[in-house]
Amino acid sequence: MPTVKLFRNSHLPFLFKPKQTPATFEDPIKLLKKSADTKNLRLGKAIHAHLIISNQTPESLDIFHTNSLINLYSKCDQISSAHHLFDSMPHRNVVSWSTLMAGYLHKGCAFEVLGLFKTMVSVENLSPNEYVFATVVSSCSDSGRVEEGKQCHGYVLKAGLQCHQYVKNALVQMYSSCSEMEGAMRVLNTVPGYDIFSCNSVLNGLLEHGHVGEAMEILGMMVGECMSWDSVTYVTIFGLCAQLKDLRLGLQVHSRMMKTDIECDVFLSSAIIDMYGKCGKVWNAVKIFDGLQTRNIVSWTAVTAAYFQNGYFEEALGVLSKMELEDVRPNEYSFAVLLNSCAGLSALRHGDLLHARVEKSGFKYHVIVGNALINMYSKCGNIQAANEVFMDMTHRDSVTWNAMISGFSHHGLGKEALDVFHDMLAAGACPNHITFVGVLLACAHMGLVQEGFYYLNQLMKQFGIEPEVEHHTCVVGLLSRSGQLDEAERYMRTTAVKWDIVAWRTLLNACHVHRSYGLGKRVAEVLLQMDPNDMGTYILLSNMYAKARRWDGVVNIRKLTRDRNIKKEPGVSWIEIRNTTHIFSSDDNTHPESSQIHEKVRELLIKIKPLGYVPDIAAVLHDVEDEQKEDYLSYHSEKLAIAYGLMKTPSEAHIRVIKNLRICDDCHVAVKLISKVTNRVIIVRDTNRFHQFQDGRCSCADYW
Repeated sequence: MPTVKLFRNSHLPFLFKPKQTPATFEDPIKLLKKSADTKNLRLGKAIHAHLIISNQTPESLDIFHTNSLINLYSKCDQISSAHHLFDSMPHRNVVSWSTLMAGYLHKGCAFEVLGLFKTMVSVENLSPNEYVFATVVSSCSDSGRVEEGKQCHGYVLKAGLQCHQYVKNALVQMYSSCSEMEGAMRVLNTVPGYDIFSCNSVLNGLLEHGHVGEAMEILGMMVGECMSWDSVTYVTIFGLCAQLKDLRLGLQVHSRMMKTDIECDVFLSSAIIDMYGKCGKVWNAVKIFDGLQTRNIVSWTAVTAAYFQNGYFEEALGVLSKMELEDVRPNEYSFAVLLNSCAGLSALRHGDLLHARVEKSGFKYHVIVGNALINMYSKCGNIQAANEVFMDMTHRDSVTWNAMISGFSHHGLGKEALDVFHDMLAAGACPNHITFVGVLLACAHMGLVQEGFYYLNQLMKQFGIEPEVEHHTCVVGLLSRSGQLDEAERYMRTTAVKWDIVAWRTLLNACHVHRSYGLGKRVAEVLLQMDPNDMGTYILLSNMYAKARRWDGVVNIRKLTRDRNIKKEPGVSWIEIRNTTHIFSSDDNTHPESSQIHEKVRELLIKIKPLGYVPDIAAVLHDVEDEQKEDYLSYHSEKLAIAYGLMKTPSEAHIRVIKNLRICDDCHVAVKLISKVTNRVIIVRDTNRFHQFQDGRCSCADYW
């Protein structure tokens, strides 16, 4: 029996006037319902006290008043008091059981709900009604107990209550939330009469589990049935458009919504922003955002993500200062998008500052933030910091493992990548197709041909993963790196894969490295048939002709690119010094400190010549005198950026340079030796990979 504080009798006549006729005084049951609905526990206890006084003992309360009291205490978070009243009842009906079960469901106690249901049907031998079934099935949904949910479904069918709206909705929600989409669709298709709640549940479940085709079928049915959509429907369907990147459908849905009187709250507007962002219409997303009267962290994160997804990394980072002006604090999702934007820009300093804010804000151990930190540090060239974040994470998902494996692989640290992969398997984590791309890249960096084929043909099959073109491309790189170019070509000719430009360019790059000009010409012809305007192919082919001193070939390639109006992207390198980015082009004289930088380059080249540096004039794609070729090589953009970094950073600091093209052979040799004479770690990120130069060696082992 709950402890009830008794009020003075003078307070009670206002609520109850027992001497009046029933038609003239306020019904206690109505007052108890009002107290429960408003969670007014004080008033409810006063009514309870009056009922006890009026009926002499608690046990003498009739079943209707007791059920109302159970409802009151359940809704006021006094479930133990509700259960005590339930136990004290001499007689209980279905409403008594249903009310207490609903209380436990509200409390999140699924096990107690199922226990009460079992006692009700097996001990009390009572027949559940639609409300009991809806409550029990909902408890299975909340706790992910699909087997118990299926048993309840069997009871529902026996009771003939499957057509009741409450029960049908609960069943659809239960199957959807438990990833049993076939069950959800079966209920939806076999039970006549749809409602928007059921359709929303199924749509959400289908999207969460990747069943996009089935979601489109439900959408078509909803349109055909002329159903009235609510805001949840629109949020879900905008999510479907975003997942499909279907701008046309998104525009149609947006137009339909605009013709209704549905209030476009921050959650619905955020879904619209997300849809436009994922469909490549970033400025549509920004326009929606700018028109919002009320913004919350969800809408701020949505517009930041729209910028990021469309490559507007600087604009994404700029959102943070606007958030601060409106006193909006980033959450874990905001930080993840911002950190990934830093990765896109290779903005290490900005990433470091965000990392510090993450620590202060308490989001350090959120998996999504940890993953973004690993990605940011890996792509900004600080693989050691990425590994420190990885080792410090208390929880990891597949993205975490993949990010670290991929990070090590792209930095040429194949052994470390494979070590992480084996740790992943030991931890019981399940690899996916992204995992094996990183693993095969690691094998390629280490020349592990036999191991690579084991991972491709046996281990991937063991995990039920079908190799895709990316995995086969890694195998081409693996064979090429080990010098087996003919075998790589044979693999491409005989494997039933729809090869893309990346795969053929991988083989062409190997022909350039290994100076296999005959094969390189054949591969280039294939590439130019696939894309006659692919500048990368022309550059590699021209480089091969130049190395072979086939200047007629170089001239022909240049004429071909001119005739086809194909322009080469100018090579630039950039370095960040004290929060300022300095950009250099080859033989650049525009920098304010240009003369000092050129002098520094000359000084470095003089120092490395005794170590064996000889300018690789074959890398110069011009038929000029050798002395002039040396001048061309001396002031390539990466050399200028590195020289400036050496001038402006402390002696123990790492030098980090980004280049928009592939680093040339001469610069690669020179930077290895510069790292030795300066005792510096120099990290260069080009279009292919990271090169970490240290003590005269490069992490790529001279293959890239």
